[in-house]
Amino acid sequence: MPILVMKFGGTSVATPDRIRRAAKRVGREVANGFDVIVIVSAMAGETNRLVGYVEETGPFFDAREYDAVVSSGENVTAGLMALTLQEMDVPARSWQGWQVPLRTTDVHAAARIEEIPTDNILAKFGEGMRVAVVAGFQGIGPDGRITTLGRGGSDTTAVAFAAAFGAERCDIYTDVDGVYTTDPRISDKARKLDRIAFEEMLELASLGAKVLQTRSVELAMRYKVRLRVLSSFGEMDADAGTLVCDEEDIVESNVVAGVAYSRDEAKMTLISVADRPGIAAAIFGPLSEAGVNVDMIVQNISEEGRTDMTFSCPTNQVARAEQAMQKAKDDGQINYHDLVADTDVAKVSVVGIGMRSHAGVAAQMFEALSAENINIKVITTSEIKISVLIDRKYMELAVQALHDAFGLEKAA
Repeated sequence: MPILVMKFGGTSVATPDRIRRAAKRVGREVANGFDVIVIVSAMAGETNRLVGYVEETGPFFDAREYDAVVSSGENVTAGLMALTLQEMDVPARSWQGWQVPLRTTDVHAAARIEEIPTDNILAKFGEGMRVAVVAGFQGIGPDGRITTLGRGGSDTTAVAFAAAFGAERCDIYTDVDGVYTTDPRISDKARKLDRIAFEEMLELASLGAKVLQTRSVELAMRYKVRLRVLSSFGEMDADAGTLVCDEEDIVESNVVAGVAYSRDEAKMTLISVADRPGIAAAIFGPLSEAGVNVDMIVQNISEEGRTDMTFSCPTNQVARAEQAMQKAKDDGQINYHDLVADTDVAKVSVVGIGMRSHAGVAAQMFEALSAENINIKVITTSEIKISVLIDRKYMELAVQALHDAFGLEKAA
């Protein structure tokens, strides 16, 4: 039988009643002729509770034991979902990551998937099992220890299973009914998209949209997995949600697909750095080794052999960045006058594959911000996105202004 992958997030399985609601959706797909692989997250709030317990043991905990603890939330949900389906007379069983086995790298708390053998689950499907309920977010490392894929990793688990099993589709059930042109909490004109291209979704996810984990979209784009994002609380409609698909599957779309934002950004500037070959590597090498996620980078014009280097990073990584730069200075790798951190900024971005073939998007964006008297601190662009750093107090105003400027409330 054809295989369908269905993933249910924490809010969708937060209580036994919600698990029953999700199980009914699974049962319907079984009745439609699918063998189903269900990927489940921990019940809402459970992972945070488990992480809290780990952190209470001390600041320098063993990451292997961290994974053993925090992965248990998904195991509970998988067992409860399988039991609920069995009560509905749907042949189902639960699978933990090591039972599949989902093989990963050995980077605990941030492992990457290396292999998902299909033999074990396919054999059980052949014996009459109709639903495999798999604990998301977890796998097994080369040393046989439990690993986890990082927060939001169940999305990645679901897409990886869809790719490995050649699934017809991967449905991601969340507490929202699809992908919107921007956050509906900020703009009441936000519109749900029927379809969005992989590249657009990847940019939106990486720029702050919380609907899908970035790695899951990367996997879906690489293996051409058709993703559908939909609400577990809405009607059981075959056309519900938003389909994330190839650009070729979208007949026509707006130049800009959506406006994304990231509230917790910081702008850091190294003042008076030597302008010489290798200086960028000397700066960003130590930042990378320290685990600082650098995004926007701007180098000013050089004067008398010195320049300023500006970059952005999440606010919770500022102290780590400062420490890395101070160590690089003490070691003689770089020499700078000062490091200035502005932690009161936000990043706002417009994204759209239509930008490839339409001129004037940047001008339209900058004019819209100027009309609201919003000053731009840093600008970066790619083929399908433009991002700016602005004062955080103007973030919501900027999102609303750009949504209006590009007419995103209207369908193409």
